[in-house]
Amino acid sequence: MSDTLDCFLAENERQAFRMAQLATGHNDDALDIVQDAMIKLVQKYSDREPLEWGPLFHRILQRQIIDWYRNTSIKRRIFSWFVADDEESSGSYLEALADPTDTSPDRLLQGDQAMDLLQSALKTLPLRQRQVFLLRCWQGLSTKQTSEAMGCSTGSVKTHYHRALTTLRSRLGETWP
Repeated sequence: MSDTLDCFLAENERQAFRMAQLATGHNDDALDIVQDAMIKLVQKYSDREPLEWGPLFHRILQRQIIDWYRNTSIKRRIFSWFVADDEESSGSYLEALADPTDTSPDRLLQGDQAMDLLQSALKTLPLRQRQVFLLRCWQGLSTKQTSEAMGCSTGSVKTHYHRALTTLRSRLGETWP
């Protein structure tokens, strides 16, 4: 069972990091969130069936992200005079991704610009819409799996997903390939 769980975690760590990085905007915080989610999955749910791990892991991950938002909000309110803006050191994980199919300079520039626009548009979405969009589009979870991961109804998932798509389509328009 341990090898199966190791394979599951290895297969999901990159996408989980991507989701956490988009949510937090900081690589270090994203790594902490993913690591904590993986540890909780192993500690509490390693005895479950492998088919249950996906929704459980994503639910834990989403809870970790929400907890990060709460903690960050509290820290900013209480210690606002101590918090430094660390935007320039956070980097962008999406900017580091390359398109392996086409390496022409024009295509690479177009892809980079599209990813920048998508990342900016994703940051403007409310948290729940962003979470649903990432789980449905990037993780490929079904509506039911997404509702289990987020702890809400399937109707709520459908509503958030529709609103996220509508907002992204209006903001990105024809610029998104």
